[in-house]
Amino acid sequence: MSFPIPDRFNSFRDFYAFEAHVKNARKKRGLEMVPEWYDAPVFYFSNTAGIVGHGVDIPKPPDTNELDFELEVAVLIGKEGGNIPVDEADSYISGFTILNDWSARDIQRHEMKVGLGPAKGKDFATSVGPQFVSPSELMEKAVRTDRGNVYDLDMVARVNGLEYSRGNLSTMNWTFAELISQASKNTVLKPGDLIGSGTVGTGCITEFPDGVFPWLQVGDVVELEVELLGILHNRIVASVLYK
Repeated sequence: MSFPIPDRFNSFRDFYAFEAHVKNARKKRGLEMVPEWYDAPVFYFSNTAGIVGHGVDIPKPPDTNELDFELEVAVLIGKEGGNIPVDEADSYISGFTILNDWSARDIQRHEMKVGLGPAKGKDFATSVGPQFVSPSELMEKAVRTDRGNVYDLDMVARVNGLEYSRGNLSTMNWTFAELISQASKNTVLKPGDLIGSGTVGTGCITEFPDGVFPWLQVGDVVELEVELLGILHNRIVASVLYK
């Protein structure tokens, strides 16, 4: 059973769960892998007011020259819980969807030097869709482990019909159960909370050597496809700022 994207989410946590993405992005900046990444899954909070659905135009911030997509999967929390054990956490998922964590890399790179995390390089837009798919529809592609379910789902990103990226959800180093358990520590998750996986390896332009793919421009169409979840389609348009 599938269900439509809600008009509003209670909160949005985006994790950093694919080792390949972390390594590629850090290498691009001349940085080694941080050992603390392996201790526990980490996330940042983003702007729920910036979440839009399938087919919605994405305004390009006028102050970025390095607009990027991010190929991710997200889950929706379906019931309330706190300090959720890993072996119970999969039962808190009501649905899965595709997530695009749009990023202004030049803005993000500058503000990350402060050490607090991404802000204006991220919060202008996040898209999800085209729908939520219930966990029961994905069980044929799930492998049960003592760390929660692992999902063997192919993931592809295209820009203007050209394939930029291909990966698989099973390459997450942390399971969704582990992400949910971590997110619920010393707090409460509620129905309507959205939790993103982070970017699959090679799932964004910034992971590639300079010049392999151009940064996104007005008029570009980005399609993110995940097996059994569908295709999330968005077009880049010129920004119209609020006065």
